[in-house]
Amino acid sequence: MTIEQQVIAWRRHIHKHPEFGFEEQLTSEMVARCLEEMGIEVHRNIGKTGVVGILKCGSSERSIGLRADMDALHIKEQNCFAHASVHEGVMHACGHDGHTAMLLGAAHELARTHNFDGTVYFIFQPCEEHGLGAKAMIADGLFTRWNIDAVYAIHNLPGIAEGHIVTRPGSLMASESSFEIDVIATGGHAALPHMGTDPIVVGAQIVTAMQTIVSRNLSAIDETAVISITEFTTNGTVNVIPSQVKIKGDTRSFTDEALHKIEAAIERVVKGQCLSAGVEYKYTFNNSFLSTINSDKETQHAISAAQKVVGEDQVNGNCQPFTISEDFSFMLREVPGCYILMGNGIGECGGTALHNPNYDFNDKILMNGVKYWQVLVEEQLAK
Repeated sequence: MTIEQQVIAWRRHIHKHPEFGFEEQLTSEMVARCLEEMGIEVHRNIGKTGVVGILKCGSSERSIGLRADMDALHIKEQNCFAHASVHEGVMHACGHDGHTAMLLGAAHELARTHNFDGTVYFIFQPCEEHGLGAKAMIADGLFTRWNIDAVYAIHNLPGIAEGHIVTRPGSLMASESSFEIDVIATGGHAALPHMGTDPIVVGAQIVTAMQTIVSRNLSAIDETAVISITEFTTNGTVNVIPSQVKIKGDTRSFTDEALHKIEAAIERVVKGQCLSAGVEYKYTFNNSFLSTINSDKETQHAISAAQKVVGEDQVNGNCQPFTISEDFSFMLREVPGCYILMGNGIGECGGTALHNPNYDFNDKILMNGVKYWQVLVEEQLAK
């Protein structure tokens, strides 16, 4: 079996047996066994179900970390091919099966050739989808138990031509935060609104006023952000003015400064509207993902390796930022590094959107990922 055939087999096996975040028992054990068979030192249960493989060659103290995510999503797969999910209601709809297989392939090739001087850390991370896996591995000592100079990651992206690679220095992807606002009033009879306080009117004013936060509090040039109201619910009924309105929403931004401004501005709007109406409120703001910020030097290293693998004309090293989010952002706050996006294809061949029940990772790009990892290591840890 060739290495390409093996990587495809790994990918399809993982796709067929998907596991949700922090439940990746079968996947992590498969990864650990494969690494051990390659002669790579293995550490299990890092960040609950995470795996770290360590491969040393030569005498250099230089090191590099390569990260792949392993978790699947609670989506019922609608594909009918032979490697479709056998776990009801769970599927690899984001391509983490491909990411894991590519990194296993790179580990195999680097263990076979030993064409580098230093230490490679193969980081197989659980629970990326909910922003918890990177934090868990960091809390378990990923960057304190081991000396990792820089860390890199790949994610596939439908809608970009097969195998093309895009990235950028600085903010590549947005932070993601959610908020919840409770407007607490007295409510009352719909025919006698003057005898109580009405949270619906206040809630509507809050929603309207929040539309000014981005346009009047953030720079139009370098503080791009999105605030979306996604839920507006009450405990009222047809002839009852409710006593409570719950407003939920989502925000995206590309810098920590913008994130903090948004968090404070939402509460300022809520407090002002509620104070003027004489009602109470509760406000919570939860950050799930930080913005993914690539360091300049490591981004240039990533671009160089990508160009050698797929050609200069298929690499965009200064792409527009994306409003999607990624918990690799937490690793990039610990050490410098770079996140790249690899085209999964356009149209019928790899173009189905992520998190879609008909999505499948494009096996044709697997070896691009394997070779990218191999070239990146051999360049950064050159003998």
